Amino acid sequence: MIYFAALAIAIGFGLAMAAAGSALGIGKAAMAALEGTARQPEAANDLRVTLIIGAALMEALTIYVLVAAILLMGKLPAAEAIIEVLKIR
Repeated sequence: MIYFAALAIAIGFGLAMAAAGSALGIGKAAMAALEGTARQPEAANDLRVTLIIGAALMEALTIYVLVAAILLMGKLPAAEAIIEVLKIR
């Protein structure tokens, strides 16, 4: 039974960590692109394209974690099964 509790906690914690990491990464990338544009305005278009590609890759990693979390949630037992196990003990 402890396995299922650990799995449920890991799903929530893993998804939260992935979202936080992606948000921090995108924020840092946007900050660097804005600073680069301020220093060299003629390179703004190149920086924008690079920023969008990088942000898309960071978001893709977050979506992969979401898919893994959904797959792991399928491994958790139904609430009725957990209640039944707790009644026996």
